[in-house]
Amino acid sequence: MATKIFINLPVKDLNRSISFFTELGFSFNPKFTNEKGTCLIIGENINAMLLVEEFYATFTNKEICNAETTSEVLIAVSFETREKVDEIMEKAIRSGGTEYVETKDYGWMYQRTFLDIDGHHWEIFYMDESKIPSEV
Repeated sequence: MATKIFINLPVKDLNRSISFFTELGFSFNPKFTNEKGTCLIIGENINAMLLVEEFYATFTNKEICNAETTSEVLIAVSFETREKVDEIMEKAIRSGGTEYVETKDYGWMYQRTFLDIDGHHWEIFYMDESKIPSEV
């Protein structure tokens, strides 16, 4: 079996989170979905478990941070074109997300940033690796 990544994120309202990410064009794995959480499919082997806070808390003895005021993780996801990055960004804002950082265009990489409805930090970008300068 190929290595898979499962990022676990606490959410306040599971149905609202599912609606938000559905609007962005993502899908979910029904095998890992119930009233406590869902598996957001980001890529072939990359997933985010969106877990209601009460359930998320059963996996840790630490306090769950308030993602609206505290940063614990930056989730960076690449897309196939600059246009797709803009499309996802527009959908995120229309669906209740917030543009967080100004657009960055390095020529070889185009990056936009939003906070989802729970305050989680998402960096979405397009990168042309053939144009990465040697002095990055």
